[in-house]
Amino acid sequence: MQPAATTKKLLVVKIGGAAGVARAEICANVAALHHAGQSLVMVHGGSDMTTQLGAQVGHPAAFVTTVSGHSSRYTDARTLEIFLMATALLNRQLCARLNALGVRAVGLSGIDGGLLLADRKAVLQVIADGKRRVLRDDHTGSIKQVRADLVTCLLQAGHLPVIAPVAISDDGTPLNVDGDRAAAQLAIALGAPTLIVLSNVPGLLRDVQNEQSLIHQLPAAELQHAQDALAHGRMKRKLLAAREALAGGVLRVTIADGRSTAPLSAALNGAGTTIS
Repeated sequence: MQPAATTKKLLVVKIGGAAGVARAEICANVAALHHAGQSLVMVHGGSDMTTQLGAQVGHPAAFVTTVSGHSSRYTDARTLEIFLMATALLNRQLCARLNALGVRAVGLSGIDGGLLLADRKAVLQVIADGKRRVLRDDHTGSIKQVRADLVTCLLQAGHLPVIAPVAISDDGTPLNVDGDRAAAQLAIALGAPTLIVLSNVPGLLRDVQNEQSLIHQLPAAELQHAQDALAHGRMKRKLLAAREALAGGVLRVTIADGRSTAPLSAALNGAGTTIS
């Protein structure tokens, strides 16, 4: 992917979709930075809202562990529909809040304008009860191309793009893609020097049961070891996204706590785990 021509101070922010993330506080912080001249792109998840909506419509969430050790939502055709509804709702809520704060936010998914093109992983190999199994009818994808010109046009016009992690395949099939990795690929394509991932944890912890065991600085050379030995659950995906971002030219990735007041400013000032 070739970086799009855009300002060097661009900041890509990923808002986690898990429960507990303070979206109102993040939007207020994003608005303050935007009004101060900071150029931003926001990417959001939708995991908790998808789980809630699925339970309401009688299609509860199913999570699997892939053979590579990553936790993933099993996205069959019905779950994909629920995911599309949940992320669309969250996208509109975020845009409405930002516009109320004086930010000209524009909501997109990766389907719009073919922004995120992905290959479908129709067969998913997972580990269940200690055995390898093959799941079919999965509607997740791996991003292979970012068409960043649409986002660049919006930025140049003074808008703040808010992007849901839905991609499209070559044959027009919508796909669920990992939000952290989508944010990494967008940061690469836009030539952004910094990616900040706000989640419901302080960052990478040495002891997952102790939030005081935060690792503040992580050299890129130690990413693989941290991913294998320290990360659990969704943190493995975040470190994978960080590794991809740095390999693609992003200079700094910070994984920080999205549950506090002004969490984005805190991350820019050293809070969380910074990988560079």
